[in-house]
Amino acid sequence: METIQGFISSIRYRNPDNGYSVLSFVVDDNEETLVGNFLSVSEGEMLKVTGEWVVHPIYDKQFKATSYESIQPEDELAVLRYLSSGIIKGIGPTLAKRIVDEFGKDTFMVMEEQPELLERVKGITLKKAQEIGVLMQEKRGYREAMMFLTKYGIGNALAIKVYSYYGDRIYSILKENPYKLAEDIPGIGFKTADEIAARLGVKSDSNYRIQSGILYTLVLATGQGHMYLPKDILEEEASKILDVPTDLVQPEIDNLTVERKLIIKGTDVYAPSNFYVEQSVAGLLRSVVNDVFCDEYEDDLSIAKEVENIATQAGYALDPLQTKAVVQAITNGVSIITGGPGTGKTTTIKTLIGYFDAEGMDIALAAPTGRAAKRMTEATGYEAKTIHRLLELNGTIDEDGKDAGFERNEDNPLDVDAVIVDEMSMVDIFLFRALLKAIPPGARLVMVGDAHQLPSVGPGQVLRDLLESECFPVTRLETIFRQEGSGDIVVNAHRINNGEDIETPKGSRDFFFIERSDPSKIMLNMVELITKNLPGYVGAEPFDIQVLTPTRKGNLGVITLNRYLQNALNPPCKDKAEHYYGEEIFREGDKVMQIRNNYQANWEVLGKHNIPIDSGIGIFNGDMGRIVEIDESDSSLTVEFDDNKRVTYDFTNLDELELAYAITVHKSQGSEYGAVIMPVAPGPRQLMNRNLLYTGVTRAKKCLVMIGNPGIVHEMIENNHENLRYSGLKCRIIEMFTE
Repeated sequence: METIQGFISSIRYRNPDNGYSVLSFVVDDNEETLVGNFLSVSEGEMLKVTGEWVVHPIYDKQFKATSYESIQPEDELAVLRYLSSGIIKGIGPTLAKRIVDEFGKDTFMVMEEQPELLERVKGITLKKAQEIGVLMQEKRGYREAMMFLTKYGIGNALAIKVYSYYGDRIYSILKENPYKLAEDIPGIGFKTADEIAARLGVKSDSNYRIQSGILYTLVLATGQGHMYLPKDILEEEASKILDVPTDLVQPEIDNLTVERKLIIKGTDVYAPSNFYVEQSVAGLLRSVVNDVFCDEYEDDLSIAKEVENIATQAGYALDPLQTKAVVQAITNGVSIITGGPGTGKTTTIKTLIGYFDAEGMDIALAAPTGRAAKRMTEATGYEAKTIHRLLELNGTIDEDGKDAGFERNEDNPLDVDAVIVDEMSMVDIFLFRALLKAIPPGARLVMVGDAHQLPSVGPGQVLRDLLESECFPVTRLETIFRQEGSGDIVVNAHRINNGEDIETPKGSRDFFFIERSDPSKIMLNMVELITKNLPGYVGAEPFDIQVLTPTRKGNLGVITLNRYLQNALNPPCKDKAEHYYGEEIFREGDKVMQIRNNYQANWEVLGKHNIPIDSGIGIFNGDMGRIVEIDESDSSLTVEFDDNKRVTYDFTNLDELELAYAITVHKSQGSEYGAVIMPVAPGPRQLMNRNLLYTGVTRAKKCLVMIGNPGIVHEMIENNHENLRYSGLKCRIIEMFTE
């Protein structure tokens, strides 16, 4: 055994359940990797650690701890934590330690009142000392807040986020409701807030804690897509989270209802913002329906003939259902067109655009994601925008915290006569409300989507609820047109949807199955396909070939596959900068995905000589790109997303990104890839269902390769149990339309 001594410069990863951590640990000015069970340490903390040096097969040399002890007084520790955070430009962990070693408890007094004394410290000139003095004065509020927060176990990275979000309100919030941090700040979960509350003296069975736990349970449910929870399930889930009996939870649900912090409809318990958004959407839909006057369209037969003439002039023919879909879109305020792949949804949209154009009407085309909007533009020849860009995102957040602010709304509606939205299955209820608010009186709303796709990543199941309400005209396209060219992908997608086993004929040009059982061989095959076989076959770069998997965990889950594929496709290189964040290693050239909406993120598109030619705000859950630069001196990482949008992230915000060589099928919604590789292996039954398999298969444009056990595919097709989402929009719509 060996003993080393140093301080924690950053926490790369921590398992909140057992305390297992991966730490960057500075020993005699050298940064080492320290691993072991560290239950309560924080960035900047000085430790004496006993253990041994080991060599990890991927992460190289590490010090594996068997025991440790803190060796520095709390006041100096707090100073060191603050200075190590990077909040004062030009001071990193190493320089921070030198300063604190020199001045101890008097560090801040020296830096503010006598900054010239900093010249004693190696690496600080007189000019730099004076600059530090100015910055210290400017950051006084920040510093006091971070010193305060570190006492409650909040590390530097999260402390910066907390203060940036609340400002000086943080003191009153911690006093009044420390659990609010879990609701508002990504990265602070209920357990962290609960620890803070315990340090503040909140008892485990206090009414205050139980009420906060109930509200937090509903926040978690919304994150899983639910709009409400049945009362008995809410009681059970809150009881587990709080570790208290359900009989303590039941009366607090009633108390929260009396205080109007919960709304109960029958046995369904809502957070107020979720109930009111359902009610608002139902009312807005009725307004759009009622605002369209269609007396001039009484003769559907003459409209149908005109529609068919438009198709004929464009060189194609419509089947009766397509004609019906266009006529219904013309003669109704709200209409829905749904169908599987190859059933002519795009042709129907093109015909509808042709009709509206001929009538001199202004049209807006929109889709939930940049990729879907780009595909819509290419397919129709008419510019499509993301819904966020169509509504002119302004970067603010509405009061309920779940809805982005837009320039286009009920007070400043879109200047259009019709809005056509593709990939409606991806639209969550909050984005849908924002869109409905911006539709002007008399304009039509046409929604197009595949009802059998997985529901939106965000809360609700908008398309399904609209269809099941039976309050709007719906056309279900059924004829398959696209059998040539990409025949077997389309045919098998429909076979899956119909509960039939897939077919993999030997002569197939776009659908392949490679039988394998060993996960390591499956991963080797993936690399060969991505680097050698598929790029030339489908005319795509390896970067554009996507691995889709049902699960995040397991031998063939997202986490394991990304580590393997990163090392195989973008291995370490002296010319590529890299940065550790949590379990992730981000490296220049890596394929990454944005994993939550960021309405304030600034992006720009660079032209010749790196001169910005376009800019805007907003990067969204599911956007994919490539890391083009990592700048350790500036503590930043830059990603180039679709359409050449560049976003620069501070290192403290890298929890918004994850590697994307492999992604879950759910995250792939709305996207199409030249080639898709799907590993097929056992997984949780609730995930391994027909709905998920169908969604994954329909993401492939030119080629789909499945690798694994064909028996699993059969089991997924047989498992028609879709994950239940608790949503009341259907009921709100029926209530509104039957009043």
